[in-house]
Amino acid sequence: MTENKKKTMKPRPIFNTKGDDTLQKRTIIKGNITGIFNLNDVKYNWAKQLYQVMVGNFWVPEKVSGLGDDATMYKNLSDAEKRAYKGVISFLTFLDSLQTVNLPHFSDYITAPEVNLILSIQSYQEAIHSQSYATILETVVSSNEREEIYYFWRDDKILLERNEYIGNLYQDFLDIPNDENFFKAIIANYLLESIYFYNGFAFFDTLVYNQKMVATGRMISYIRRDELTHVTIFANIIRAIQTEFPEMYDEKVIVDMMKTAVEQEITWTNHILGNDIAGITEESTDLYTKWLANKRLQTLGIDPLYPEVMKSPYRHLEHMEDNNSEKTNFFESTVINYTQSTSMKGSWDF
Repeated sequence: MTENKKKTMKPRPIFNTKGDDTLQKRTIIKGNITGIFNLNDVKYNWAKQLYQVMVGNFWVPEKVSGLGDDATMYKNLSDAEKRAYKGVISFLTFLDSLQTVNLPHFSDYITAPEVNLILSIQSYQEAIHSQSYATILETVVSSNEREEIYYFWRDDKILLERNEYIGNLYQDFLDIPNDENFFKAIIANYLLESIYFYNGFAFFDTLVYNQKMVATGRMISYIRRDELTHVTIFANIIRAIQTEFPEMYDEKVIVDMMKTAVEQEITWTNHILGNDIAGITEESTDLYTKWLANKRLQTLGIDPLYPEVMKSPYRHLEHMEDNNSEKTNFFESTVINYTQSTSMKGSWDF
């Protein structure tokens, strides 16, 4: 480990009279900023574009109708479907809870106000997602099952190991805020947003495809639409660090962490879904997770880990995922280019 990797990072100041907010001096991290949100001069164009999309995606769970019908339908699910429904929601609830708490800490080290702005919106969206799961549980399942779902990890060793792995990566940076731990925390954010949610989403999509739990699936589709923007935020942050702080960037760390994420995701999904859900098998879970990993690495300009897996096994579900029209396809496949540009001066309105 180099001394550079051990270098301690400091959070951005609240107010710094000696700061320099000019575009020429602005960097994604470690910038000498005043603390003033100057949003008329924007270096990272992708942040402004994402801001417009994220604000345009505004929604609240109270506006999603039909959960009462899901409550009736839930009683008719198979035991395997009920167990999967509860286990998947438990893990998704943990992921969004973790992001809601962690993102403000992470944002303390970002020194581009336009990026801080969209991270604030992301924090809000993660809180909305947590509220959404609470709304689902309040409406669909019995009160005695809710406690079981929230604390599923207490009695499930595999889920506990998953939760601890993710939480520890974030905690390591909070405890020792150096370059190495920061980079790992960024990659953990990217993996969480781009890998960890998606087998759970595929489960709900499959239920809807089989005409079950339609309102839950509709709410999940809104959550997935938000998550696609979150994937893009962290992909762009990683690319910015690669460009501006190449000494921090480590492709091997990304690949190794992706391998671990894929292994854990397959183990957990097979544990909670297995071959007991119509339309999902252990083989399809393996193929889907590896295909998704290749896609996420490609977004970062990294060669596929699993070149033998080039297609999703869930092609029949793709039309259900495209609830954001061109935006969904755009964010799934593209990292928005960022440039230093005076053309971005002006209003952040639509």
